[in-house]
Amino acid sequence: MDFATLIGVLLGVGLIGGAILMQAAETSTSSLIFVDVISIMIVLGGTLAATAISFPLKEVLRLVTILRAVFRGGSTNLSKLVDEIVDVASVARKGPKELENAIGQAKNYFFRDGVQMVVDGYAVEEIRSILLTRVEYREERERAEAGLFKAMGRFAPAFGMIGTLIGLVFMLKGMGAGGGEDMATKVGDGMATALVTTFYGALLANLFFLPMAEKLASQISSKSTEQNLVTEGVCLLAMKKHPLIVREKINSFIPPREWKRMD
Repeated sequence: MDFATLIGVLLGVGLIGGAILMQAAETSTSSLIFVDVISIMIVLGGTLAATAISFPLKEVLRLVTILRAVFRGGSTNLSKLVDEIVDVASVARKGPKELENAIGQAKNYFFRDGVQMVVDGYAVEEIRSILLTRVEYREERERAEAGLFKAMGRFAPAFGMIGTLIGLVFMLKGMGAGGGEDMATKVGDGMATALVTTFYGALLANLFFLPMAEKLASQISSKSTEQNLVTEGVCLLAMKKHPLIVREKINSFIPPREWKRMD
């Protein structure tokens, strides 16, 4: 579970909800004016419809899966991964049989695949090319997922404005019909209802969709750093480099404060 995402969502919803309740108490107004089913239908329904038009259906249907990935997080401890690669580097110098026995101990699936290529006798450049191609196309797939949320973040405020315009049209039409009500009260009530839709659009875009797109982009970057580190480590294993050299080279992928030195 990515607690930063969960805390951010709860904090945002809590603070905005608290501000609404406080303002409602000060003005002796019901906070339920912000609960409008029609506004939700226009903003959320319109956003999902526009997203379905913009992206392949199979990607839109994966929204729940992608949403779970946002909250799941799951960043790897790169310092421990460096230690694991260095340990396998010591085994790799003994021979392919010992290296093959060490594959089952590898926790990182990407590293495990790379070590298997070394055992199978792939050339260093072939290993590098295959692993980097996997990194490249994984990034492409995941950027498309992040782009889906980014698009929803653009669509939501637009449909908020559409909902507001719909509300204004009905308000003005009602004013034109006349009646005995006080005109200022009628305009005020109509404007309040119309602006709720804009509120929903802005809230969904800036508290949910756009931050989630940024979270996915951050996860993509972290995953790429991890897999590039593994790629370099596996290539060094294939060249049977000394564990000291392996550690010094792949230390470049992690912050200096996390570097460890060989005894």
